[in-house]
Amino acid sequence: MGLYSSYIFPRVLDWSLGTSYFQNLRKETLEPAKGSVLEIGFGTGLNLPHYSPQVTKLTVVEPERMLASRVARRISKAHMPVEQFQLDASRRLPFDDDSFDSVVTTLTLCSIADVSPALAEIRRVLKPEGRYVFLEHGRSDDPRVAKRQDFFNPVQKIVACGCNMNRPIDQLIKDAGFEIATLERFLIPDAPRVLAEMYRGIAEQGSENATKAQRHEGAQRCKP
Repeated sequence: MGLYSSYIFPRVLDWSLGTSYFQNLRKETLEPAKGSVLEIGFGTGLNLPHYSPQVTKLTVVEPERMLASRVARRISKAHMPVEQFQLDASRRLPFDDDSFDSVVTTLTLCSIADVSPALAEIRRVLKPEGRYVFLEHGRSDDPRVAKRQDFFNPVQKIVACGCNMNRPIDQLIKDAGFEIATLERFLIPDAPRVLAEMYRGIAEQGSENATKAQRHEGAQRCKP
């Protein structure tokens, strides 16, 4: 899996998620992001051309460096400064509370092993008035499709290097204490239904008490 996960799969992913359809999705999704932005799950940098001039600085976090030379070329063309970080063993984001105006994930929550503490960390570093902008694939609202997703998910995790097809993205975000301001559900055209279920939206901080509780829980669960 070493050669496959570090060399072959990133190229397949870069090609399949770099189509004009996904590029248009990225542009529409990222429009609300502004100010100092944190992107988690940077991948090969496909989002970079689609950030608006309202983004003044981009900080990116990626557990593994993929296609380094390709990523470097894309960063060199970005209109804003880009700072790269890798997570350490604690899986805790190396930033202070309330650090960012916006946090972005695109096709990322599916592959985070412990998604609940990760979302708690996103909420911790987001400013009280900030926005969490997301574009994710996940669990179908059709029970028949969801059942098939549950059946195929073990294979999906192997083939797609840890990606899960059956996570209820909106519920996970709500459970982390966010309030979802906007949510769109749609299907990727010409794709198998088990992989085509998309969630796109904007989430905001919940109540102050909920925020403190989630931060405490996230800090406890993210300890090494």
